[in-house]
Amino acid sequence: MTESLDALTSLLDGGGVVVLSGAGLSTESGIPDYRGPSGVARRHTPMTFQAFTRDPLARRRYWARSHLGWRLIAGAAPNAGHRAVAGLQHAGLVDTVITQNVDGLHGAAGSTSVIELHGRLDEVTCLDCGNLTSREELDRRLREANPDFVAQVAAVNPDGDVDLPDEQVAAFRPVDCGICGTGMLKPDVVFFGETVPAQRVARCFAAVEQARSLLVLGSSLTVMSGRRFVIRAAKRGIPVAIVNQGPTRGDGHATVCVDASLGALLPELAARVVGDAATAVGV
Repeated sequence: MTESLDALTSLLDGGGVVVLSGAGLSTESGIPDYRGPSGVARRHTPMTFQAFTRDPLARRRYWARSHLGWRLIAGAAPNAGHRAVAGLQHAGLVDTVITQNVDGLHGAAGSTSVIELHGRLDEVTCLDCGNLTSREELDRRLREANPDFVAQVAAVNPDGDVDLPDEQVAAFRPVDCGICGTGMLKPDVVFFGETVPAQRVARCFAAVEQARSLLVLGSSLTVMSGRRFVIRAAKRGIPVAIVNQGPTRGDGHATVCVDASLGALLPELAARVVGDAATAVGV
């Protein structure tokens, strides 16, 4: 581990680092991962954009389950890994954080210049009028529309969804947009089968291309949504370091690969580079 820390320290020392984070960074905040050690991918199929928009029953199922799962996301707090990233950024070593996560924990930890590639679960958009509202407001409306809704949560998934029996889903009543009255509401996140806004992708590419190095934290890089930035960095000759529990699909492009717990490694790394105060940002 000492050699790995030495390599990461050398990478960070010169600054100009862009961080690309994935679900593995949030597992120690109690939010499960799809593919890591706490992964649930084998038993859970995430909602697709096509099913959500075309199938009223699928949409009801999503909102019933997400209404309960949202409690976990809303109650999650940044962990030591998030705080270490914020500390490195405040020390001037990390320029931009690109996150594939929708939990908002980087911002809560004190990070700035965060590009939330897949959106935020704490915001809700109307697919008809485009109105954007807070998840807290929707949560209040759903509670009012379902005063007798009681369900037993079996397990929570990384996107804030939960597993519920069909009979409990059938008792749930979704709501429409509170502004236009009839519009379809959707969490302001990118579903599977949906395209990340082109302008957001362009901002990510621009940040990567201007970086001195790319540091990947807690992502298996299984999907191209995140892996494309690793590929772009490698093509430009920008060093790539990957810290993750288990192998990733970007390992072949990396100059440094470290298999470690982020909550343990990142605070130690931050302390090495800028001192113990770096891990306290956002507390």
